[in-house]
Amino acid sequence: MGLVRRIALLAVAFAVTISSPPANADDYPSRPVKIIVPFGAGGPTDVYTRAIGEELRKALHQLFVMENRPGAGTTIGTDFVAKSPPDGYTLLMVSGTQTVNETLYVHKQYQLMRDLVPVAPLIDTDLVLVVHPSVPAKNLEELLALARSKPGTINYGSSGPGSNYHMAGELLRNLAGVDIVHVPYKGSTGARNDILSGQIQMLFDSVPTMAPMIKAGLVRALGTTGKTRSPTLPDVPTITEAGVPGFNATLWVGFMAPAATPQPIVDKLNREITRIVAQPAIKEAWEKTGATPITMTQTDFKVFMDGQVAKWANVIKANNIPPIN
Repeated sequence: MGLVRRIALLAVAFAVTISSPPANADDYPSRPVKIIVPFGAGGPTDVYTRAIGEELRKALHQLFVMENRPGAGTTIGTDFVAKSPPDGYTLLMVSGTQTVNETLYVHKQYQLMRDLVPVAPLIDTDLVLVVHPSVPAKNLEELLALARSKPGTINYGSSGPGSNYHMAGELLRNLAGVDIVHVPYKGSTGARNDILSGQIQMLFDSVPTMAPMIKAGLVRALGTTGKTRSPTLPDVPTITEAGVPGFNATLWVGFMAPAATPQPIVDKLNREITRIVAQPAIKEAWEKTGATPITMTQTDFKVFMDGQVAKWANVIKANNIPPIN
């Protein structure tokens, strides 16, 4: 082989080497990592994401910086991460809302499970169904009877189309066969203010947020949305217990990264997040607020998310929820 040809082949090999992502994660992260939170600051999901970011900083000796990019039902922030370099330095906070949006938003510029890769789950927290004290229903059975006797007259609020709170209401409509009316708000604050004032009759909201209002008698709790009773509200039955079999609609949070992020980096992040949320002190502290830390392998988390996309697609179709263009 001639000298010129050998030099050319070495040049090609060098170019391939420097353009390829790293094969291992030994030196990751070597600079700050950005976590995009596609919601406004201060919500329950935001709080836990910031907490895990601080724990990752301690474990991996680099800053994990939260950046809120709300808007368009999480699609703005999600699209930003989907188009970011797949190097592990831009991560996405993902929740059930994004799995709903796969069916609900028809013109978004990404596909969740194609353009991003699941990394690890973080927490799962129950929602609670509450009504204003003026509603003449002391339990879920009475509320459903009221809704059937007066179809289209009971309003429930949410933080917007496709949100966890919206879809919990739609799942109740679907499984219980009741005609209740969705009132979307631009964020959770308006819906919470209006359930307290009686402008809307019912609301699904997170247990950590609603528990103080329930205990103060400002709203009446009729059921929680998990498979078992919430430790924070042990006297409140699950919706399944209260008469709607198969109901399950929790608020879960996890992390994704751009597709093609090197697998060793994904594995390292999954391993560290799993180790952190399994710590007894963190588990105990978070459970006191109504959030349950969850751990899965990266593969299991992908299977879980695929199932969530399919579940909410069925609910949207069954309830004839119009797409968002």
